[in-house]
Amino acid sequence: MEPIPSVDRHQELREAVRALCARFDSAYWQRIDAERGYPEAFVDALTGAGWLAAMIPVEYDGSGLGLTEASVIMEEINRSGGNAGACHGQMYNMGTLLRHGSEAQKRAWLPSIAAGKLRLQSMAVTEPSTGSDTTRLATTAMRQGDRYIISGQKVWTSRLQHSDLMIVLARTTPLAEVKRRSEGMSVLMVDLRDALSGAHGGMNVRPIANMVNHETNEVFFDHLEVPVENLIGEEGHGFRYILDGLNAERTLIAAECIGDGYWFVDRARRYASDRVVFGRPIGQNQGVQFPIAETYVEIEAANLMRFHAASLFDAGKPCGAEANMAKLLAAKASWEAANVCLQTHGGFGFACEFDVERKFRETRLYQVAPVSTNMIFSYIAEHVLGLPRSF
Repeated sequence: MEPIPSVDRHQELREAVRALCARFDSAYWQRIDAERGYPEAFVDALTGAGWLAAMIPVEYDGSGLGLTEASVIMEEINRSGGNAGACHGQMYNMGTLLRHGSEAQKRAWLPSIAAGKLRLQSMAVTEPSTGSDTTRLATTAMRQGDRYIISGQKVWTSRLQHSDLMIVLARTTPLAEVKRRSEGMSVLMVDLRDALSGAHGGMNVRPIANMVNHETNEVFFDHLEVPVENLIGEEGHGFRYILDGLNAERTLIAAECIGDGYWFVDRARRYASDRVVFGRPIGQNQGVQFPIAETYVEIEAANLMRFHAASLFDAGKPCGAEANMAKLLAAKASWEAANVCLQTHGGFGFACEFDVERKFRETRLYQVAPVSTNMIFSYIAEHVLGLPRSF
């Protein structure tokens, strides 16, 4: 079963990533999931092959590829039965640094990230009291001389315990002093090795147990000192920088969901062809084959929107609507494919050895994160259809 387009200009890339992923079989991912562990060996192999440096330009020792190629890499990880959620943060966080960081910052961090000496896997934006209402975040970063002092709390901060650097969005100008809610926020790069040492103020991390093997945390900042030179871009413009990075994030998540969708369809197709009940393969029954066919059609459609969004991003064009729609369509398609796959397997779908229940849990996340379905509907209604703002 080949992905679209029929003439795939990314086939060589796909085959290389598939060859790497083949070294990490179902037993590997089942063990990692059961232990609630981090796939360290897999991430190291991906880094060593240069795939996590895909979006880093050649002049900073990266591969010089675009978001389109990065999305193919993420898709193939999930399509192989793996979980790209362990490492996708480096891809979309990279966009914030690449597009808005200074030349000195890029020279300081990007070559080490490309070489695997540093990991940029974590981004702290969401807060427990504000959720998706990012413009009302309460975490502050007040400048004192050559330092910013960060105080506040973040939640759902993922991969922090497996990262060396973390992007933080904080208020540098109080909400009451700005003309627009989206103003007065800034992006800071936090060196986690320094922050967690306690040498320059406090940062405490509290892991959040959850239904998916997804390392995520609450983070508490207690007057954490960060050098002024770690400010990304201009002070007060951080919200726009984060939105730019989120377009990359949503496109990559869409690609992962598409990879999941193809995995579910293929597993359902194979099982339905091989499973014989009442003297015939269950896939011969239209009640079984029609839902599988329907989900395949939906995945193919979402795939087109993913490539459209990625191509706009790579061309430096606005892609907010396309990235959101790609994420919405792909997450919906993968979740429907997950349900069809589980139903096709019947009771065996609940057995860990078949991987269906694990992938079922993993792909369900994307109906909620990194942006919920209803938030996307609100965005499209207001910014594409011109309907009155609902909140």
